[in-house]
Amino acid sequence: MSLEVTIVQACLRSGRGGSRTAVIEDGDLSDAARRGVPAAVGASHAVFISAQDPSAVRLRFFTSTGELPACGHGTVAALAVLAQRSGDDRYDGVLHSTARSLPGHAIGNEGDYSAAFEPGPVDLRAATREEADPILSALRVSAEVAGCHVASVGRPRLLVELADQQTLANLAPDMPALRAATDRLDLLGCYAYVTPSADGHTVARMFAPSIGVPEDIANANSTACAAVYLSTRGHARLQVDMGDSLGHPATMTATVTGSPGAPVVEVGGAATISGRCRLD
Repeated sequence: MSLEVTIVQACLRSGRGGSRTAVIEDGDLSDAARRGVPAAVGASHAVFISAQDPSAVRLRFFTSTGELPACGHGTVAALAVLAQRSGDDRYDGVLHSTARSLPGHAIGNEGDYSAAFEPGPVDLRAATREEADPILSALRVSAEVAGCHVASVGRPRLLVELADQQTLANLAPDMPALRAATDRLDLLGCYAYVTPSADGHTVARMFAPSIGVPEDIANANSTACAAVYLSTRGHARLQVDMGDSLGHPATMTATVTGSPGAPVVEVGGAATISGRCRLD
């Protein structure tokens, strides 16, 4: 079967970088074929869109190792493609993943868009020592950690707060140990970030070897999780830079509204449709 793949650079920073994401119209594909798409086009993730009913667009997300219940930058990429298909300067819709319904929008034209969505409620709690210690050991963190939390918008991941940017930049995880620890704890991976400045700017790195992504260029869902936690400390809006360690600068923004007991987070970034290719 021949597949047309749309390539989207999701969560760019000032028009540069972003995470290369494959977007495909879903069809009669096996999951093995879906898993093969990311590597075939040089992407970490692929999103498959089923849009026969425009009011009920369905998304499935895959890496080379299998299906994910959610993918933030994949959702941003899908919104950009749906906006281009609509032919309008603004697209609004509710997308449905295997786990959740995702209200979202994209604004722009001619292949360049600003997209954002609501990933849904964030489950958040402090990490136990049994959860944090093996992850921190695998990260080879040499400085004191400001805090660790387990957060989920579909799959749990560990949020690790570090005090300064140099500590984050120096991280050189033991990937086999990190994969073993996240597998054993049933965690998606580890999102390490720096305590944000007063204006909500911070930097982060996401490590997820268990899903075949040693380090992610952009991770919007983890950014949403961190935003909900940091909103309890007065940061209603975050701007998070990622990808510099990989040579692909990426930026995401997250805004938290609602009440402290029922926060609503919206996360997104810039996206450019950079090309198309065909897989046979």
